[in-house]
Amino acid sequence: MSKKTEKRGADHDRRAHDPAANGHGSPPQATGKLRRKAYEAELARLQGELVALQEWVKASGAKICLVFEGRDTAGKGGTIKRIVERVSPRVFRVVALPTPTARERSQMYMQRYVPHFPAAGEVTVFDRSWYNRAGVEKVMGFCTPEETARFLRLVPGFEQAMVDSGIILLKYWLEVGPEEQTRRLESRIDDPRKVWKLSDLDLTSYTRWDDYSRARDDMFAASDTAWAPWFVAATDNKKRGRLNVISHLLSQIPYDPLPARDVVLPARPETGSYRRPAGTARSIPEPF
Repeated sequence: MSKKTEKRGADHDRRAHDPAANGHGSPPQATGKLRRKAYEAELARLQGELVALQEWVKASGAKICLVFEGRDTAGKGGTIKRIVERVSPRVFRVVALPTPTARERSQMYMQRYVPHFPAAGEVTVFDRSWYNRAGVEKVMGFCTPEETARFLRLVPGFEQAMVDSGIILLKYWLEVGPEEQTRRLESRIDDPRKVWKLSDLDLTSYTRWDDYSRARDDMFAASDTAWAPWFVAATDNKKRGRLNVISHLLSQIPYDPLPARDVVLPARPETGSYRRPAGTARSIPEPF
């Protein structure tokens, strides 16, 4: 086990990340309004650090795997968007797998995720992951209780193998409260720009809050390990949640920013001999 993995395990205080320790299931949240300019300034700073992380990953050959789980509307997609929007898609890859095919259903459960694991110099971000088996599949009856139990028994060893192979594995559960989830789902119903996010499965899942809570607790009990701990992020306030997640993940990775390159724009030769051919392209209208 690497020194960094040992540190993550030693520093991991389970009570500090226990969602059951705070009323409706969310960890304690900062209070007070986060002003837009302050949010944007801090997000820009953190995204600059993500670029520094990216350059270190490329130079060092590090392999990073980020897992995001949580209830519907918890903010997984929005958080991931802010993580990757200023970095290279050749380094940071987002994986959101669809429903498994018939062939994939015949395989070992975790098998279809393995081809997406990072190679040297890559960061893989899972928008939902193999933990579907402990969450939505369990709650919605898409797998048997025996299949869930087998998964929870095997997943610590599976993740130990990931870490032993050199992958830095960080797992985040985004925790949204019941009132805020209701508000966000109603917003999806009312806003035509968001209605695509709403599915029949979301509506059914909404009625099974306690079932999801029990599934989450069972998942934590089985898979919160020293080598792959769960970190819980409060996301009732989306902006605070995003900043907290990015700040935390940066704190968990032992990257060293590379020295800034001294870049000078080269001189461009004088132009004048080029003439654009007539009628070679169609320009679009410019109403704005």
